[in-house]
Amino acid sequence: MKNRSSENTIKIIKTITEMKEVIKKYKKMNLSIALVPTMGYLHKGHLSLIEKAKENNDVVVVSIFVNPTQFGENEDYGVYPRNLERDSCLSEEAGADYVFKPSVEEIYPKGYNTYVKVEKITDKLCGASRPGHFRGVTTIVNKLFNIIEPNRAYFGLKDAQQVLVIMKMVEDLNLSTEIIPCPIIREKDGLAMSSRNVNLTKNERQIALVLSKSLFEAKDKVKAGERDLDKIVSNIKANIHNEPEITIDYVEAVNMLNLERIKLLEGKVLIAIAVKIAKVRLIDNIILEGN
Repeated sequence: MKNRSSENTIKIIKTITEMKEVIKKYKKMNLSIALVPTMGYLHKGHLSLIEKAKENNDVVVVSIFVNPTQFGENEDYGVYPRNLERDSCLSEEAGADYVFKPSVEEIYPKGYNTYVKVEKITDKLCGASRPGHFRGVTTIVNKLFNIIEPNRAYFGLKDAQQVLVIMKMVEDLNLSTEIIPCPIIREKDGLAMSSRNVNLTKNERQIALVLSKSLFEAKDKVKAGERDLDKIVSNIKANIHNEPEITIDYVEAVNMLNLERIKLLEGKVLIAIAVKIAKVRLIDNIILEGN
């Protein structure tokens, strides 16, 4: 990561017009631009993306936008944590040069009617239980790519399905942005870092550890020679069912390329979990590889 002067203050940009003018300046200078798209309330997982982006690019833009089109009617859009001052400071410390923080009206002005939809792989996992979710994700990411024109964009693999969907969109639409998937960052006790974790009570947070523990146990079983993914999935479900406060959305073993369910460990396999603890939706996963 490049050294930053203590006098530097990160610039917050709130309009598309201004953001495009800034980008145009850097494009003329032939500098590489990185984008780290976020919904804010940054944690160490986000910061690891920013740091990685700074290592390999001249200019780093962090977008902060709680995107309403990817939330369903009864989801947590209204209570999703927001704190621009905190996020801006953390972004700067991690090496970002700009924060792009547009309003909902700036991104979706009155009369907005255009959406981007990737089919098939969006009907599985989170897409099955959150209709329209990925249409919202691909629409906002496509808009950000058009506004910021990044050479590279950085996404965390905690939402592995989202990464695959965005990579498919980039491939199918012949976009120039390179997608850089980055590993899950966890708390010391194993809990996958998430902006939603702040909404968990102390007891709920402790209960949530069953997700990572079950995934690590699955990894150990594979190391010991287990190849039956139905057995592994059943074991994870049994562990989670021991916590009555948790409602399972899904626990699935799928092919890492197309997200089709798979019964035996062959190639790269994604074991993905989505649950609700009270009103907080959490996801986690692990990628396993067979011989």
